[in-house]
Amino acid sequence: MARPIVSIIGRPNVGKSTLFNKLVGKRLSITEDTPGITRDRLYSEVEWQNNYFVLVDTGGLELEYSGDFNKEIEIQADIAIQSSDLILFLVDGREGLTNLDSLISEKLRKSGRDIIIVVNKIESRETPLSVYDFYTLGFGDIQVISAEQGYGLGDLLDEIVNRFPDDSLKEIDDDRLHIAVIGKPNVGKSSFINMIIGEERSIVSNIPGTTRDSIDSEFERNNKKYTFIDTAGLRRQRSVDSRVERFSVIRTLNAIDRSDIVLFFIDAAEGVTEQDTKIIGYAHNNNKASIIVVNKWDLIEKETNTMRDFEADIRNKITFTLYAPVVFISVKDKQRIDKLFDLIDEVDENYSFRVPTGLLNTMLRDAMLINPPKTKKGKRLKIYYMSQVTTRPPKFLIYVNDEELMHFSYLRFIENKLRESFNFRGVPITLEVRSRRFDV
Repeated sequence: MARPIVSIIGRPNVGKSTLFNKLVGKRLSITEDTPGITRDRLYSEVEWQNNYFVLVDTGGLELEYSGDFNKEIEIQADIAIQSSDLILFLVDGREGLTNLDSLISEKLRKSGRDIIIVVNKIESRETPLSVYDFYTLGFGDIQVISAEQGYGLGDLLDEIVNRFPDDSLKEIDDDRLHIAVIGKPNVGKSSFINMIIGEERSIVSNIPGTTRDSIDSEFERNNKKYTFIDTAGLRRQRSVDSRVERFSVIRTLNAIDRSDIVLFFIDAAEGVTEQDTKIIGYAHNNNKASIIVVNKWDLIEKETNTMRDFEADIRNKITFTLYAPVVFISVKDKQRIDKLFDLIDEVDENYSFRVPTGLLNTMLRDAMLINPPKTKKGKRLKIYYMSQVTTRPPKFLIYVNDEELMHFSYLRFIENKLRESFNFRGVPITLEVRSRRFDV
């Protein structure tokens, strides 16, 4: 059975993101006193006493369009409502029942979804009389909590899991491939994800940075399951002038951390920038498999070698990821999307590849015959053998007589021979040298 989906709905600044973060146990959603901070739906899994469900944070509903994103926020909330099995209607116990709460309650009632009214910001165990006004909304019993202090959350979680059949809440093996979609603002990351899943999953706008939360979208193709993580576009440091933007940067880096493969989007019209190198550099330094995706290729005037020259420019500017394949796509025209998925599957397979020890050491011996290790201060480097100790990412140990004799250029030579002999396309390789003294 599909895991139940529980959405937090309410007007702005009632504590939705604070409650989301408390229940999830991580700071995934921005929490600020500015209304409308959470503009996209934000998903995460929650576990309570070995029961699992998916929790969704949403932007605050205003039901009046006074800003750039209010209409989009309501559309996103509508999608969350329609896709939910249960809705937590969050209200502010300090302010009491408002006209906007009543309007939202009517919207929720029409949805036909199961509703729990959750009265937040009650810090004492004595319930204010104003809380009882929420019974007039007609949704039955209410849950009184303080998301900030954690009061009442256990009772709320008990009530949530009691609303679902037990077999829908049990742990499911996560065999999905997690893919972070990263890049500068406005390079087409959200448009790409919206296209493949067929709905307005992320707010798409020509205003850079409209995705500020990292958003997970599940997708299945040819019986293979994927989770795409849409991320906020990383801005130049001098542009990061608010806590909201800084949190967005942190979440982008966290999205890379929990991914298997990184799709690094570049705008074909802009080419590679200094900021691009910093973004993909973080993925490289954390040993993530990577694919460089050049989007908006439909906007480029082509000549005979345009694609070859563009790739050469990428290789020249991002020299540390020569292993990453480059694919040229157009999300708008759906060009080469199948090729991109073929690359994703290939890189995933390469990320898990383990070289048999016998083949590995045959390759090493052949490499040393071609280019014998050099001497250093009168001592010659001796390489005894090599073994692969991990996959995802692949890590190799090289045992030598004295690790200080290993020059970085010879390590690079061994890595190049590894890549020539075996398919590690799209995959970073770690080589670690250890001294093992067999000589007396």
